[in-house]
Amino acid sequence: MTRMPIVRTFPLRKGSDLLGHLPPTAPLAWIHRGDGLVAWGETARISLPAEDDPRSVRRFTDAAQRLAELFSTADIRDPVDLPGTGPVAFGGFTFDPRSAGSVLVIPRVIVGRRKGHAWITTIGDDPYKHPEELLARVAPLPSVGPLSWSDGSLPASEWSAAVAAAVDRIRNGDLGKVVLARDLHASSERGIDVRSVLARLTADFPDCYTFCVDGMVGATPELLLRREGDQVGSLVLAGTRPRGASQEDDDAFAAELLASLKDAEEHRFALDSLRETLSPLTSAIETTDRPRLLRLANVQHLASPARATLRAGVSTLDVVAALHPTAAVGGTPTTTAMELIRELEGMDRGRYAGPVGWIDAHGNGEWGIALRCGLIEGSRARLFAGCGIVAGSDPEAELAEAEAKFRVMRTALTDPVDTRE
Repeated sequence: MTRMPIVRTFPLRKGSDLLGHLPPTAPLAWIHRGDGLVAWGETARISLPAEDDPRSVRRFTDAAQRLAELFSTADIRDPVDLPGTGPVAFGGFTFDPRSAGSVLVIPRVIVGRRKGHAWITTIGDDPYKHPEELLARVAPLPSVGPLSWSDGSLPASEWSAAVAAAVDRIRNGDLGKVVLARDLHASSERGIDVRSVLARLTADFPDCYTFCVDGMVGATPELLLRREGDQVGSLVLAGTRPRGASQEDDDAFAAELLASLKDAEEHRFALDSLRETLSPLTSAIETTDRPRLLRLANVQHLASPARATLRAGVSTLDVVAALHPTAAVGGTPTTTAMELIRELEGMDRGRYAGPVGWIDAHGNGEWGIALRCGLIEGSRARLFAGCGIVAGSDPEAELAEAEAKFRVMRTALTDPVDTRE
């Protein structure tokens, strides 16, 4: 068995700008409203292979077992003792088990902040005597530079045709809902510094969960799971409208969303799916009677929070495996929707729309769905956006919704205009 090095967590006297400490090489991050975790270096990596069975959850169970074995060998000293202290693994799983790329990374240095507490964790057989020295601020972030944009797997017209084909299948009774995604490619004349993208995302979308795991970078509004002890929470989002240019337009879009039967149906599918999935793993599931409106910087969603208590012996990744894919990113029934996605999208999603997040040695953690995101590798980025398709969907409207969702990462990648004279 591979042995984990020594793990030491130290309280920091003052809270810190988490992103301000990240080096440029392979940064890891999970940030929400200024709190969260950033990390760098690599103590261990768990890579999970592709599988043949589209219903398999083996990548989650194997990851949980291997991670538990690693954590069990660690010599941990953690006087802070909060969720996210001690050793932490950052992870991202593929949407489809037939895709390769699921990974967990245990870094060498982790800096965290939570509810007024700040800390640093170092992992290594030669512990740092003065870990604060690792917090020296990095140099100013470089610009991304000019970008070239190109279509992904399907151009707009072909993707709209795929939506129309999906609507026909739904109206014929094959399934109730399917989520179809598009991709878009960008390339820079220079390398893209992920930290610049992270800084823009955290500034523009503080209510989202900004993440960076093994090159997958984004700001997702969808919290798949938060675990503290035996308590778990989730947030279901389904049904979307853009934000208005004026307060009057914004309120009109919100009223339209709240009154939309199509969006109510899409949301109901997602919430029913969550209840059905959590029932065998939890007790005392609580959800709201009606969705509320969640307004983000660029879009507004129908949102329903849910809370539950885990049954004894249920691990965090057991719940993640059971919840994925939700109806909000796959469809219903799940198996039929997954096959239709594979047939119509014309691409491999990779880790897009898969679980992304972190887990500590006690099982505490936060996992979101990798949405509003892109895979950044060197000077290239591949962006993703998807839409829920039901019987009442209009292909042109869905295309417009996908374009609105692309705007998050387009803006994060694009350098702001310098207005100085």
